[in-house]
Amino acid sequence: QVQLVESGGGLVQPGGSLNLSCAASGITFSMYLMRWYRQAPGKERELVASISSFGENTNYPDSVKGRFTISRDNAKNTVYLRMNSLKPEDTAVYYCNAVRQTNYWGQGTQVTVSS
Repeated sequence: QVQLVESGGGLVQPGGSLNLSCAASGITFSMYLMRWYRQAPGKERELVASISSFGENTNYPDSVKGRFTISRDNAKNTVYLRMNSLKPEDTAVYYCNAVRQTNYWGQGTQVTVSS
């Protein structure tokens, strides 16, 4: 049974930071491209970061580039998202995604940026 379990979300003030984690089980983690998405109310799901199977390549959209950092630890079957300089528009549910022939998704973790 494949499970992706996100953690680390919460309420943070503008300009603050959060670290999200996604622990995977039931897959050969090092064979998967890993991504973080987010979805705000009334909006489409948006890709915010991706990392190749051994971490050699990362990609970000302009909306988060320079503020968000994705990383992974294949020994711990975990992918991380470090979010700095958070803005109210970063408020969303953040989802972990594992990609190979099949896509797997976590249940999401809420991030709220508000004063």
